[in-house]
Formats: sequence, C-alpha cells, structure tokens
Amino acid sequence: MDTLSVFWALAVLLIQCPLIVPITVSTNSPTVEVKEYSNAILSCEFQTVKEQNPRIEWKKKGTDISIVYFEGHFKGTFAGRASIDGATVTLFSVTREDAGEYRCEISAPQDTIQLGETDITLKVLVPPETPACVIPSSVLTGSVVQLLCRELESIPPATYIWHKDNKPLTPSRLPNATYHINPTTGLLMFNTVTKADSGLYSCQASNGVGMPSMCEPQLMKIDDLNVTGIVAAVVVIGLVITICGCGGYYAHRNGYFSRHRGRSFWIPQCHGVAHISSQNLHRAEDKMNNSLPSQDPEDFRHTQSFML
Repeated sequence: MDTLSVFWALAVLLIQCPLIVPITVSTNSPTVEVKEYSNAILSCEFQTVKEQNPRIEWKKKGTDISIVYFEGHFKGTFAGRASIDGATVTLFSVTREDAGEYRCEISAPQDTIQLGETDITLKVLVPPETPACVIPSSVLTGSVVQLLCRELESIPPATYIWHKDNKPLTPSRLPNATYHINPTTGLLMFNTVTKADSGLYSCQASNGVGMPSMCEPQLMKIDDLNVTGIVAAVVVIGLVITICGCGGYYAHRNGYFSRHRGRSFWIPQCHGVAHISSQNLHRAEDKMNNSLPSQDPEDFRHTQSFML
C-alpha cells in the first residue's frame, strides 16, 4: 500500500469518528500568598466544547471538604464575603483560618468529557507579634546562662535577632565564642558569663511580613562570686555542727538520754548522792508505818498527864 492510500484511509477514519476534545480548566496562579485581612483572588479559567452554561463549583479541601460556591451562591462562612467573575473567586479580608487548598470544578453535561478541575493553594501571611523574652535579672560570673525568645503567631515562623544595649549581636559558630545564638529557636546561650556581659538585652522577631517586633529591653546584671562570704558561712556551719555534736555526746555520757520507770529523786547521803526510784520510796514508807506502835487512847492520855 502506497503513501497516498494510507493518507486517504486515515482521512476516512477521522470523518467517521467524532473528534473528542476534553473540557479544559486551568489557573494562572496555583499558589496565592496574601497578607491577613487583605483580598485573595483565586483564578479559574475554563473552556467547553458544546456546553454554554457549565456548572461551577468551588470546594475547600481538608479534613472535611466544605462547599465554597455551589448553584450560584457562596456557602457557609464565605457567604457575604466573596464574589465570582466567570469562575474566578475573590475572597474579601481573608484570615489565617481561610488558608488551605481550594478546588475549582467545572461540569459540562453536553460535552463528551463532562468534568474538569484545578487546585489553588491559598497562604495567608501573618506578621509577628511582640515576642516573649525570658532574661535573668542577676547571675554570677562563670555560670551558664540561657536567654529565651519566642513568638508563636507569625506565618511563616519568625526568626530572631538578639540585641545588647540597642546593638545587634552577631551569631557566631566559633568554638571559642563566649555566646551562641540560634536564630530559629530564639535561644541565646552564654557558656561562661563575665562582667563584660552585663547590659540591656532585647529580642527582635521578623518573618518578612509587615514590620519586625521587639520585646522591651531588660537589664541582666553579672555579679562576682563572694568567695569570702562562702568561706565564712562554711566555717560557721562547721562550728555549729561541732558544738551540737559535742553537746549531744556529753549529754549521752551523763545519762540524760537514759529511760527510767516512774519519777526519780536525788537523796543526799554522807558518801554522795543515791538515786532512789519513787517505787522504792513508797516501799520504805510502808515498812516505817508498820514498825511504828499503835497509839492507844489510854497511852495518849497518860502521855498528856505526864507532860502536865
């Protein structure tokens, strides 16, 4: 079969089979970045073959797919704060809750391929707020000190710059540097602080959206270690412990910590002091009472008369 015959065969085949042209849906901005509380334009352009009135539908993707625009009306939280031109949607005064991935769907029932779609990602940028700074007011020389700075509201996340006495501290990665700064976490660490590190410290957060924000400067004072006071305190504590130990030993040796039943009495004797318990004392008193003669009334009268 020659070339002319192949050409005429293909021409006849194309005439007999209908030409299938799919619906086309596209966007000129697949990623849209806007500042919070400004307007966001989500472009959606389409072209159909036969359908003159295609159905336009917008959805927001996420954990739950929500309808943004359907049957000529905006739905849910977008009602009253959006407009549409063709299939391009404009969202007014967007917030960080509006950020996400949106889908534009075009349905053309009269076309051979009836559905086309395109996705647009909306990023809402938020400038940093005033960062929270943790700066110690007083530390001792030679100690390890950490200064913290954190801001959680900015989108994208902020980076940090520390200032001392209104002058920025340059991050240093040298092994012998006296301090190290992590611009991502906001950590300023002194390996060994000296008197020269005293001053006013503040932290600035920025993410390229709006103006940077800085916390109020705070004074960090470096005090010398009071060696004389520490030695004196150790000596005093040692003396107190020694005195208490000697007193306890003396009391134990002299029986102040021994236990006895009942009360005890110290009775002087010619050769010293005898220790007699109250129980033995009562027994002695009973023996003395039993040994005494009974006093008869006659004896009592006789004694009286004798005395007279």
